Amino acid sequence: MSHTTLSVLDLSGLPGRPYHPRMELEVRHLRVISAIAEGGSLTRAAVTLRMTQPGLSAQLRRIEVMLGGIIFERGQSGVVPTPFGEMVLTRARAILPGIDDLLADTVRATRPGGSPDRIRLGSVGAPLLADLVLAVRSVLPAATVSTRGQYSQSPFLDDLATGRLDAAVLGDNPGYELPPQDRVVLRPLVTEPVFALLPAAHPLALQKEVSLHQLLDDDWAMPRPDSDRSREYWATVFASMDRQPRTPYEAEGRQLVEIVRAGLAVSFCQATFIEVPGVAVRPLAGSPVWYRHVLAWHDVGQFAAHCDEIVSRVGAGYLAVCARAPVYARWRERHPDQARPCGAG
Repeated sequence: MSHTTLSVLDLSGLPGRPYHPRMELEVRHLRVISAIAEGGSLTRAAVTLRMTQPGLSAQLRRIEVMLGGIIFERGQSGVVPTPFGEMVLTRARAILPGIDDLLADTVRATRPGGSPDRIRLGSVGAPLLADLVLAVRSVLPAATVSTRGQYSQSPFLDDLATGRLDAAVLGDNPGYELPPQDRVVLRPLVTEPVFALLPAAHPLALQKEVSLHQLLDDDWAMPRPDSDRSREYWATVFASMDRQPRTPYEAEGRQLVEIVRAGLAVSFCQATFIEVPGVAVRPLAGSPVWYRHVLAWHDVGQFAAHCDEIVSRVGAGYLAVCARAPVYARWRERHPDQARPCGAG
């Protein structure tokens, strides 16, 4: 996040808006208020900015003191810009694209000709990151590859747009697709069913597949609603059954698996999740829930120049991942016309 200092926004024409000369507005302050406006809540903005919510609240208060006015009105449903906040946001949105273009241009300028010295990759929770790394190393053997992972998609999209990241494995759901972003190419890889994750001792674990209706009496463990839009998508699926599950547990990754293993809850999992002791993976009857893997990259650079070959290799890798997941492999045998990866041949 840039700490470039800007001249403060011109608020001199507004009565009661004094400017203290020792307080200087920075680019990071503009990003903070823009993220809050885009997210509609401090909780979602905190995830996007990789901050704690109390830290973000304190930052917002300092910015409002600096500018001399209240930027957002807080309510139970989120935040809404005040008239003063709308004016500040209008100026911020005019400034930030130019700053981002400058940063992207300097990144490219320091790598003449798109030198493949370094390829930076990201991934949300998905099984394709290792195949992406192997594909890049095969296609660009001189490159040094680095990776980072997290559960939220928004920071990856921002980093891809500004050239701070070269490519990332992302994901979305039907009706909740990733938003288009300038300078970012989004290439769907495969759409696959979402399966149920059960305690091994659960009575339904004896079945080859389970009905989602059968699981509505159980407690559920789910990721935080601000990780991505999956929770919103799942809510629409449950709404079609006129019922929402109890979700007393919020967890991700290993913690979620441990809650299920302990018999405290059931959950969803990706079809390629491999059963571990204490849990069972079962297809959902009728496949009511779907997930799409998406490969995203910055539109200029060495990765973009070799994107088709990399996508093809990642698609082939996905088929190998499927073969290593017995439950999903059997499902694919029964549904040969579905879940075909793009570019895998």
